[in-house]
Amino acid sequence: MVSSSHEAMHRIFQDHPTLFSRVSETLGLPFPSPTAVTALPNDVTETKAVDRRIDTLLRIDTESHGPFLLAVEAQKKKDPEKSASWGYYLAYLRSKYRLPPLLLVICQDRATAEWAARPDPIGFCSWPSLTVRPLVVGPGNMPVISDPAEAVDDLALATLSTIVHGASPDIEGILKTMSTALRAVPDDVRDPVVEFIFQGLDKLPAADIWRKLVVVDLSFYKSSFFQEVRAEAKAEAKAEAKAEAKAEARAEVRAEATTARAAEDVLAVLDMRGLDVPEEARARITGCDDPDVLRGWLRQAVVATSVDDVFRTE
Repeated sequence: MVSSSHEAMHRIFQDHPTLFSRVSETLGLPFPSPTAVTALPNDVTETKAVDRRIDTLLRIDTESHGPFLLAVEAQKKKDPEKSASWGYYLAYLRSKYRLPPLLLVICQDRATAEWAARPDPIGFCSWPSLTVRPLVVGPGNMPVISDPAEAVDDLALATLSTIVHGASPDIEGILKTMSTALRAVPDDVRDPVVEFIFQGLDKLPAADIWRKLVVVDLSFYKSSFFQEVRAEAKAEAKAEAKAEAKAEARAEVRAEATTARAAEDVLAVLDMRGLDVPEEARARITGCDDPDVLRGWLRQAVVATSVDDVFRTE
């Protein structure tokens, strides 16, 4: 099942098609600036038997080097089979579109990023026919943005950086920077950023920090995603309250059953000893709901010479 964090790491390139240009500049790579970006279908299924989909696929046009294809993949963990899929993507895209493809992999932890960045030669012995060598963005090469003004200048890059550093020990400071920066931007700009960060952090501990910051610093934020999160929290609280009520009801039933058995034990002992139990005394015993009192009556019933002796324990 694809997680919201997985979706956020690549879909931000769909909402901000020119983001790759700033990413490449940040990484110090000499890619030409785009003149146009077109989102292409991400379905690269060749036959019905093999279903393969690139997370995000963009066509980027440049003035100096012409167009190229950018395939963006979000990778949450190491996957020995992934390199073969990436090789398939690159070969398929080159064959179908007759354009040079470039693979960009987005990771949230250093170990996965280092694994993804290793060239994987595909061939026989020392003669690789194809080498899969993705461009990788991760916590090790994406800068930490700690200045709100810098974040406002490029919210898309700052958002991606925040998501990538989601598991970083500095994430609380990064999130505070973002919440401060978002106070100064219009609703239609702020809302998608808040939502992307919510999705990108997903189940990381930092997600709780972001929720609190949004409530305190951006209390006016009303995104559908945030409303959904709040609805889920209310539903969970309601379910917990319902479960507690059921547990209390079961405990009450068990307690009633216990006192009923204790009353039956008192009457059984009196009956075994041949003592007469008037209806009034019987009703008093069966109507008692105090287990301590019933235990006292049971002890007394063992030695009592009459029913009145049983009640003298009080």
